[in-house]
Amino acid sequence: MRTLEGRCALITGSTQGLGLAAAHRFAAAGCHVVLSGLASADEAAAIASGLESAHGVRAVYAAGDLSRPADIDGIVETARRAFGTVDILVNNAVVRHAAPVEAFSAGKWDEGLAVNLSAAFHLIRLTMPMMQARRWGRILNVSSIYAFKGAPNRVAYVTTKTALLGLTRAVALEGVPHGITCNAVCPGTTETPVHEAAIASLAAGGLTREEAERRFFATKQPTGRFISAEQVAALMVFLCGPDAGDINGAALPVDGAWSAS
Repeated sequence: MRTLEGRCALITGSTQGLGLAAAHRFAAAGCHVVLSGLASADEAAAIASGLESAHGVRAVYAAGDLSRPADIDGIVETARRAFGTVDILVNNAVVRHAAPVEAFSAGKWDEGLAVNLSAAFHLIRLTMPMMQARRWGRILNVSSIYAFKGAPNRVAYVTTKTALLGLTRAVALEGVPHGITCNAVCPGTTETPVHEAAIASLAAGGLTREEAERRFFATKQPTGRFISAEQVAALMVFLCGPDAGDINGAALPVDGAWSAS
């Protein structure tokens, strides 16, 4: 069902993984899509063309470094020039660095805060006036299971994903008079090259693939498998649709009962 026909969705980190799955789901619902990520110009053009061919919408790529506020300005301006407004903002882009606190470099800490948290603030700051003018808007912040649970060697990731919940609540309350909602989606472990490499490393140590996966998920989601990016993306589209107008300021886990364990 094309429940979001004609809307414009700006999705960061949308040239691969969860962000790309979200781009396809929003396009299938009728949204024009502004892609943003680290793809080359040729790769981005191919992704945009694929979205347009598959779903009959328009898609553009807005290049930019999310750690630089000036580049974020440019991304929003690309969306405005292409579609006149941004109706839906999905703050999905993320960087991950792993190290103990005492070995965590200042540069990596600053990059984590800039991309995972400050970029979301700047994008909301820049797109809220367009949503207010139309008396409708949907903002989604992609947080994590680690907004509810701590983890060693991930201080910037845990901190920023937790802080996104506070940002979500504050923006949700400010959006109420303008028909704008803001929610956080909190996935468990989805399939990424980093996670696949961790399983492959366990298997290289003499375990079977099945044993490696069982060990990898032993302290994660009780389902013992990756969270489906398509299901997370489907929840995002639902939260922007006509049946979710009263869901606002929520933090919604998609984690195979991990947060309940």
